[in-house]
Amino acid sequence: MVKKANILQSLTVLFFVIAFFEIVSEYLANTLFICTLKPLIPLVLVVLYWISSERKSTLVTAIFLLSMITNMLFIPNTTECLYYALIIFTVHRILVIYLIFILQKIKDIVPVTIATIPFLLIFFYMFMETNEIPENSFYLLILQNILISLFAGVALAGYVMNDNKQNSVLLISVLLFVMLQFTVFIEKYFLVNELQQFFRPLAMTFNVLAFFTFYKYVLIAEKSNHN
Repeated sequence: MVKKANILQSLTVLFFVIAFFEIVSEYLANTLFICTLKPLIPLVLVVLYWISSERKSTLVTAIFLLSMITNMLFIPNTTECLYYALIIFTVHRILVIYLIFILQKIKDIVPVTIATIPFLLIFFYMFMETNEIPENSFYLLILQNILISLFAGVALAGYVMNDNKQNSVLLISVLLFVMLQFTVFIEKYFLVNELQQFFRPLAMTFNVLAFFTFYKYVLIAEKSNHN
């Protein structure tokens, strides 16, 4: 009988192999390979999570599946697809923050508020400096800026208040998500149709590392809360 550890190891290798070829496909702008490989990344994470976790949360599964839908909607470089991607991604981010609040067992909102403010200032400065935002995405992007700032604030506050493995992994994941949002924002609104050969593979790299680290965080947090 194949051991669980061997299955997880093989799936982890498969995850990064798929991710590598997806990043290369982004660099080469090979749409066929991008459409084939991009949905597989969150799907492999779902399988990894369901094998690894004793809790097997449907909320975590929904988060990864929404990520898959968002990834697919980001493939076509059109305003309409970007608008729908932002809607799905907003729902996704709300669910992520809800999950984080459950796993982190946040009771004091003051440290979170203080930690969120610097991120709000940075993201809204970028937002105000951008002139190429479509009208139908304006309020969605404002909400996105608030959500990523709150997400980062929760992680930073948790790390500062209690520097343990769970909070360290969450902070790493959140910083990768922040870099992902910076990269996508610059590509879509600052440098429209410029340097896509550089920004798309970079964004995909941040995406892969952020979600894999988030998957690791969820396992650590579930185990910690169960104990």
